[in-house]
Amino acid sequence: MSLSRIVEHHADRLPGAPALAFGDEVVSFGELAERARRTAGALAGLGLDGGDVVAALLHNSLEFVEVMLGADYLGAVFMPLNWRLAPPELAYIVGHAGASVLVSEPELQPLTRPVAGELKCTLVCAGAGTDHRWHGLHELRDAAQPVQAPVPTQDHDLLRLMYTSGTTARPKGVMITHGNLDAKCLAHIVELGLARTDRGLIAGPLYHVGALDLTFTTLLYLGCYQRILRKFTSTEVLDAIERDRLSTVWLAPAMVKLVLDDESLIGRDLTSMRVIIDGGEKMPLPLIDRLLASFPGAWFADAYGLTETVSGDTFLNKGKERDKLGSVGKPVFNVDVRVIRPDGTDAAAGEEGEIVIQGPKVSVGYWRDPEATARAHRDGWFHTGDVGVYDEDGYLYVVDRLKDMILTGGENVASLEVERVLYEHPAVAEAAVVGRPHERWGEVPVAFVVVCGESDLDADQLLTFCGERLAKFKTPKAVTFLAALPRNPSGKVLKRELRELAAKEVAA
Repeated sequence: MSLSRIVEHHADRLPGAPALAFGDEVVSFGELAERARRTAGALAGLGLDGGDVVAALLHNSLEFVEVMLGADYLGAVFMPLNWRLAPPELAYIVGHAGASVLVSEPELQPLTRPVAGELKCTLVCAGAGTDHRWHGLHELRDAAQPVQAPVPTQDHDLLRLMYTSGTTARPKGVMITHGNLDAKCLAHIVELGLARTDRGLIAGPLYHVGALDLTFTTLLYLGCYQRILRKFTSTEVLDAIERDRLSTVWLAPAMVKLVLDDESLIGRDLTSMRVIIDGGEKMPLPLIDRLLASFPGAWFADAYGLTETVSGDTFLNKGKERDKLGSVGKPVFNVDVRVIRPDGTDAAAGEEGEIVIQGPKVSVGYWRDPEATARAHRDGWFHTGDVGVYDEDGYLYVVDRLKDMILTGGENVASLEVERVLYEHPAVAEAAVVGRPHERWGEVPVAFVVVCGESDLDADQLLTFCGERLAKFKTPKAVTFLAALPRNPSGKVLKRELRELAAKEVAA
């Protein structure tokens, strides 16, 4: 399976059936295939070939989908980029991936402009370019000869790179193959009971596996109609569900709360919604009750998954939202999920341990990082670094993020990545970053810092320093200065104590 062959199949069988809606524009499967072929021709005209990396720094749009498919027609590797990154982060990822082409848009030029000298790839703009270095995507596509058929691919061929904050000081490129995506789509179709009659909403950013893989690629596989929103707003989500009679959507917990708090919610007909997929922070029962009351008949499918597994390894089955509050459910078809002790044996029911995963949708490793690959993939199992526990009925609960990951508004933030930037400040002697509870975002990063000597460094100065080097969602929201960081006898920072301190500061 490949995305391009799926689109060709539907274009042949259902050429006039609507595939995508964006704003006032509706694109049929026949039109989508033609756009993808011509985009592939435009990329080929720039010298792109099989195995080359195509980076996309784009908001949700038809162009995002067309570039993704165009790369696939050529056997190239698609790499979506988070538009919330800071320019140095963007430059690092593009360089580390060895991207041949970067496709962006005018609104996101402020991200690329400061690091233009570091971007050695061909630059393509889906809109009017800002200088002579940028080629116009639409002009290239209009002049190109369409590619007639997708390049044949095998299951083990690389389809996509997705850089994740992971747990290290630098993002890691997750390698997703055609076989990984095929296995994911099949598992989710079986688990969620999806069919061609389902109608999807893409409300989250397509650079994230939540929107891209928990909904979009699976429904594309089936030949479903999907409406794409450029950016999330709660009112647009409600408008789209009601107007288009949509049946499935992925929403991060922060998005769910905003939708339920929207003043226009009352009185809407939202009965078409069949599956609402969620994942991340644990949702309290009152919020779940509100969700089920507002979307009568909908299945709140709380999920657990990772970028490394193309998302959605477990789902909480329908009707268990209250009985198994806090659980992420049971493993999907053809995926094994274990909770293990440090010696590798299975933990008993009720006993905490590390979550490990095995199956055909598990990534083959990290791009150009054999050490990280070897650490994560051991004895035939992917070691997630997450702590979990199974109950006596076989339902999985995620207890903690073993590697101190912070999840803010659906985005992963590695504490070590933020700490690396803090340590770049000459007045910082020691630094530790943890998540602090936040009503809207679930949690936000906060920093605990020890300064050098008699430095007069203040919090505002340090936050400004971080804001110039990190994406806004990664930048600490507060700094607390300490005389020393709490450590255990072996010298490891006791982040649990810092989390407790951060939580007390919120309560105060």
